[in-house]
Amino acid sequence: MFTGLVEETSRLAFYEPQEFGARLTLEPPSFAEELHIGDSLALNGCCLTVARLEAGHAPGFDLLQETLVRTNLGRLQIGSPVNLERPLRAGSQLGGHFVQGHIDATTSVLESTFRGDDLYLRFGIPPGAEKFFIEKGSIAVNGVSLTVATLGKTDFGVWIIPHTRAVTNLGLLQIGDIVNLEYDMLAKYILRFLELQTQKS
Repeated sequence: MFTGLVEETSRLAFYEPQEFGARLTLEPPSFAEELHIGDSLALNGCCLTVARLEAGHAPGFDLLQETLVRTNLGRLQIGSPVNLERPLRAGSQLGGHFVQGHIDATTSVLESTFRGDDLYLRFGIPPGAEKFFIEKGSIAVNGVSLTVATLGKTDFGVWIIPHTRAVTNLGLLQIGDIVNLEYDMLAKYILRFLELQTQKS
């Protein structure tokens, strides 16, 4: 379980396609010495398991084909910045919102506009996902917990404050870039419950 409060970014150091997935390695983050094989770590919001620790405690991961299909991790290039978050620890403060690290879909950047020191980003809503969005609701974009500030029929917008730009890769996004989305967990459970109730009636 995560909160969508990204700790820092790292960069992709190694990427190797495999027959049924891929292997990747990141540059060592500041907390590299605290990592252990088997630990969970969210990369751009996608929960992965640390499979290897290489020189300097650089974490390595094995990606399934399903991960490559559902996320933007297969689009990374050497040097690409990646958002990192370690799992929520018992007793920790819960900022952001509950994030599982299970990416639901990807989408593209439609608009990137600075308004003063703040950045406004607008994204497309994936077909059929309109039901997961409400104005002022929560959405995780590349693993970052954000509030839906504007909502159209086929798009939504968020505001990025300077601090978020400084510690995540959202400030580097350009129009057309692909991002990971995780819809609000509570919304998914409620909608599933209502669907089942409708089927029974």
